[in-house]
Amino acid sequence: MRIGVIGVGRIGSMHAGMLVEEPAVDEVILADIDRPRAQEVAADLALQATSIDEIFDRVDAVVIAAATSAHAELIGKAANARLPAFCEKPIAVDIASTHEVIRDVARAGTVLQVGFQRRFDAGYRAAHDLVAHGELGTLYAFRLAGHDPAPPPEDYIAVSGGIFRDFSIHDFDALRFVTGQEVTEVYADGSVVAFPVFATQGDVDTAVATLRLESGALGILSVTRHDPLGYDVRMELFGSGDSVSVGWDARTPLRSVEPGMPPAPAEAYARFQERFADAYSDEMTAFVEVAEGRRENPCTPEDALEALRVAVACDLSRAEHRPVQLAEVA
Repeated sequence: MRIGVIGVGRIGSMHAGMLVEEPAVDEVILADIDRPRAQEVAADLALQATSIDEIFDRVDAVVIAAATSAHAELIGKAANARLPAFCEKPIAVDIASTHEVIRDVARAGTVLQVGFQRRFDAGYRAAHDLVAHGELGTLYAFRLAGHDPAPPPEDYIAVSGGIFRDFSIHDFDALRFVTGQEVTEVYADGSVVAFPVFATQGDVDTAVATLRLESGALGILSVTRHDPLGYDVRMELFGSGDSVSVGWDARTPLRSVEPGMPPAPAEAYARFQERFADAYSDEMTAFVEVAEGRRENPCTPEDALEALRVAVACDLSRAEHRPVQLAEVA
């Protein structure tokens, strides 16, 4: 199988390196809007580079890791070429464009796997299984935390879609995956606490949200763009049969101030690539199997749409300072 990787920034380069190790992949071809960049990465990995226009004629499947603004167009080109595609989240930052892409893929009869790598993380899978097998019991409450080590550059902020659509959308997808439930209502707020650059782009550097699930279970999300100790992503579930945490290990950038407790870890997670390294690898393995027709799609465009609806509801709630029903986000 020949797989093309479109976009060779930090995530695309990582995916390319992982695909090279896949036994079923015979060749990996790279493309980027910055042709010299694609050639440089290709040389480092001993691969070939080509143009974005040409790559669709040379491969059996594509991995799309280009800028968010290019996702919808590239997915459409893959659908027109009848190629299985993997695309990093989001499909698009608005509901209408996402619906349009879903229709294009459906009309073409192709498959699109969306990049929500937490579905492949061992901790999130274990939590999913506890819920699915009834061992957690009745879910009462949950907590979600997402804290970046440092803010992204301004040019990224400008096109990201905002903190909920860019960052917290992973939490929203993970919540659906783990609990098997849909969010029915949100109340969200946010502010610019430390980094004025976010205000210039109509975004925030700190946000919170309360979320209600269809069972009535309630939860809270906290998200920030700066954590001095490192990259911190966690989930906690509190049920009638068990209480569990995901993302709490020896490298979690969090310290207790209780007497006798150890200091903050010396080698805390510095970036998302470290925290989810195994998940990213398993995600690429899954896509190869999906592209070969040996596995059902583990993260569909419809899954991505539902996570986006929660993010859009949070944006609406923050803007209007009121609870928002998911039914309002058509």
